[in-house]
Amino acid sequence: MKSKNKIVLAGGCFDILHYGHLYFLKRAKHLGDILIVAIESDKRIRELKGRGRPIHTEEQRKEMLESLQFIDKVIVLKDKMTDRDYLDFVVKVHPSIIAVTEGDAVLEKKKKQAKIVGAGVIEIPKIKALSTSQISKLLKLD
Repeated sequence: MKSKNKIVLAGGCFDILHYGHLYFLKRAKHLGDILIVAIESDKRIRELKGRGRPIHTEEQRKEMLESLQFIDKVIVLKDKMTDRDYLDFVVKVHPSIIAVTEGDAVLEKKKKQAKIVGAGVIEIPKIKALSTSQISKLLKLD
């Protein structure tokens, strides 16, 4: 997926779209020309977040993100993603920048993937905003 435009890759669950997500995604878009957002599958979110999650299906999450005019493409990742699968995905997308949230738990893996494709990794600072897990607890969905 090579392009003359600067591609930015960002990823996550984006289960209940909230202000922190918008802040992150808008800043990611400002890093380049094309913003591609990878979202975890429903099955993977259940593994990561537990029973009762996701709140929204992968199709719903994809549609919500696609409705944001600054996002150029949304891709749902397959259910069982190994480190090799993530690397293959990054190679296929071939971003110039991988945008991550400050404190990303797999930052070192993303840095290694970025290095392989000649991309940079930019950490976007977290802001004070409720997370999906916090919103879910407040609404007693969890």
